[in-house]
Order: sequence, then C-alpha cells, then structure tokens
Amino acid sequence: MGNSLKAIVAYVPSKKCQKYLLEDLEEMPVDKMVDLSGRQLRRLPLHICSFRELVKLYLSDNNLNHLPPELEQLQNLQILALDFNNFKALPLVVCTLKQLCILYLGNNKLCSLPFELRLLKNLKTLWIESNCLQCLPEVVCELSLLKTLHAGSNALRSLPTQLRRLQELRTIWLSGNLLADFPSVLLDMPFLEVIDVDRNSIRFFPSLAHLPGLKLVIYDHNPCRNAPKVAKGVRRVGRWSEESPEPRKRSGAVIEISLEEKPSPPPAIKPEPE
Repeated sequence: MGNSLKAIVAYVPSKKCQKYLLEDLEEMPVDKMVDLSGRQLRRLPLHICSFRELVKLYLSDNNLNHLPPELEQLQNLQILALDFNNFKALPLVVCTLKQLCILYLGNNKLCSLPFELRLLKNLKTLWIESNCLQCLPEVVCELSLLKTLHAGSNALRSLPTQLRRLQELRTIWLSGNLLADFPSVLLDMPFLEVIDVDRNSIRFFPSLAHLPGLKLVIYDHNPCRNAPKVAKGVRRVGRWSEESPEPRKRSGAVIEISLEEKPSPPPAIKPEPE
C-alpha cells in the first residue's frame, strides 16, 4: 500500500480501514513483537492492547499524539518505540509499563517529561533526542538502572547535578545542544565510558584524565582552544586529538590543525535489552 493511500485511510476510524492499515494483524506474533512503524497511524488500534504477552512494540514514524489507557494491559512490554511521532507530552500510560527496558521518544515535540517516569525502574536505555527540551528533566536522574542516555539535538544549556546519582550510566550523547561549558557533573561520574558533546558551544575543556572508565570522548565542532586531556588508551575525536597535536606557538603564530573525521553516529538499529 502506498504511503499516500495509507495517509488517507488513516483518517477513517472504521474497523475495516484500521484493519487495512494493519494488514490483517489479528493475533499476536509468535516472536511477541509488533512493528507498526510507518503506517500513518493516528491512533493505536485497541486490539493490539489485548496482546498481553507482547514484549516489543514499535510505533515509530506515525502520526500519533496520544495513546489509549488500555496500553496499560501490556505489562510484559520491554521495548517501546514512539520516535518520529507528534507527541507534545508523554502519555502517562507509558509510565505504567514497569518492565520497560528501552524507550524511544526521539523526534517528537516534548518540552518536558512527567514525574511519573520515575516508575520505570527497569529502564536502561532512553532516547529523547531531537525534541524541544531546554533542560534535562530531573526525573531522568531517578532512573537508577539507566545505562545509555541519548539527549542530542535539543536546546540543553546545562545538566542537573543530580545526574551523578546514575551510577549505572555508561554512555551519554549530548551532541547538537547549546552547552557553553563542559557539564561539570560529568567530572564526578568516573563510571562513564562514552561522552559525546559534539556540536555545542564549549570553549574550554577540563581534564578528563581522572575518569578511569572513559573509553571515548567526542568533542568535535566546538569553538574550543584546547583538547580535553584523557588517560592513556582513551580515544578522542575532535581537534588536536591523538593523530594531531594541540597547536603550539611558532614565530608568534598558532598552527591550526584540521578536523579529524568523526566516527559513525550511534547505531540506527534499535538494540535489544540486556
């Protein structure tokens, strides 16, 4: 079915039309996964909520802006993808899905996250990139098992000091925000393995050499005048990294170094829960 026809049918609320969009998905698949990505959906078909053993539900790239309360029936759900939709607020019913390990909320219109998000005690990966966040919601700091946080392409200017509570956090992606200073709270998180602050407005980097867990720091495309110092074996991506020394004075002039090639971004394929 072409996307244009799907878009037209999506406006029709009849069961027949919704069944047409779902391509006769009437019973829960054996693999306990339902992928309704890119179906032009404007509402979640209620009968999906009857698949109570469902583990993975992908609703990416639709036209959703709300979810039915019946979604609460999916108490075995571990992966929920709501990215590339039209959510201005996270539906509270999502916060009742207490087995969630991975939650994709990127590319929506979120300006905040509800306090009830703290109920997702098993959440390990949270994607909130490409939204309208001007500050990192403090409720994120209540997710004690969080290992990966993708918060790039927002309008963040700082990070809350409470972030240091997340002692399981290993990877934080902050590319494309409005950080003028390197977030000081990250200096108190020795367990971090990957820090990405690419495409911000950071002019000076403090030493990161004291972070024993650090493996990779990406700091490219910042107006910085120095590279962050790191321990031996830590890879840096940015100006004056391992392959090119920091600029030095020579005959009164500063020798400029060309930008290093940036590695591939985080994998587009959604990972499985650990």
